[in-house]
Formats: sequence, C-alpha cells, structure tokens
Amino acid sequence: MKHLIVVAHPVEDSFTMALTRAYADELVRLGHEQKTYDLYRTGFDPVLTRDELLPDGAAHAPADICHAQDDIRAAEVLTVIYPLWWMSMPAILKGYIDRVFARGFAYDSQDGVVHGLLSGKQSVMITISGAPLPLLVKSGKWDAVEVLQDTHIFRSSGFDLIEHLHFDEVAPGLAKTVGEQHMARVRACVRAHFLPATRNCA
Repeated sequence: MKHLIVVAHPVEDSFTMALTRAYADELVRLGHEQKTYDLYRTGFDPVLTRDELLPDGAAHAPADICHAQDDIRAAEVLTVIYPLWWMSMPAILKGYIDRVFARGFAYDSQDGVVHGLLSGKQSVMITISGAPLPLLVKSGKWDAVEVLQDTHIFRSSGFDLIEHLHFDEVAPGLAKTVGEQHMARVRACVRAHFLPATRNCA
C-alpha cells in the first residue's frame, strides 16, 4: 500500500518526530511504500491566499499545493501526526488543511451539506498531549477533538478514519521505559491495520 504521513512539530528530535520515524519504519519493514511530509522541515507556507479562495481557486493553486494534493491522490492511507496545542492542531497543520483540503479537491457542499471527495482512502490520526486522557474525557475536551478534528475534517472529507491513537502525559523528562512503550504502541498500530495478509498465516 502507498502511505502519506503528514507530521507537524518544530523540534526535529521531539517525541512527535520520534513516533513518526517509528511509524514510518514499521510501514517500510512490512513492505509498504511511505512518504513523510514534514511540514516544518519543508517550510510549508500555511497562509491561505486571496486567489485560492476565488471561485476558480484551483486554477490559482501554487505548485506546492498541487504537489501536496497529488500526494494525497496517490496515497491509499493518510496518517497525520501532531501534538495537541490548546486542544487543536499546530497552526502550520491547520494551514495545510485550509490550503490542501480545498473545495473541489477534498470536499464540495450544497445547501450547507458537505460531501467528501476523498472516499476510498483510509486515515490514521496520531496525537500527543501533556494532559492525561481521562481528564480530557471527563472535561468534555476530548469530545471536542473528536467532533472538530476526527469527524469535521477527516471523515467529512470522505476518509475512513480507522484509528485515532493518542499518547497522553507526554512531557519533558519522559522516562525512557515509557518512551519505549509508546514506540511499541505506534508500531503495533501499524501491524494491527497494515500487516500483509500473507503474514497473518505465519
């Protein structure tokens, strides 16, 4: 299968980036093709322009947006990896969604009803927070994440969101053993969904 991984974290040796590398390495180990789009290291411009909002905005899409959309078209699975900041995605990733998931490419709408145009593709979300997940659930904040990010963005665009994997209580000084357990979890996520059928009989 062909996988596109989009990751957003400004620090290259961060936990988020280490998770991304573990996830990508496991895909390759299982024989999949993967492309990692590192928004910070590639210098992605998150600012939506006036021309892109014109009725014929697709005709004004810059080359980087066209290439990003081509990457999504070519992928069977889109995995998005990012930390939750103020219970949302980093601004650079929100800009990626604003610009790349454009009307006519990711969705269309009629009478206020959104119709996803990226059906037939799978998606995996991997998020990281410093706060404990039970606390987020109890406060109702996790419901907001699931509605606004899982459903309103990815499912509304037509993706089959097969898992939202979350790592909580991630903070500076994370114990090495805990970090190793998290890396094992992200690799297990890959195996759970993308283990080739021929290996299931082993």
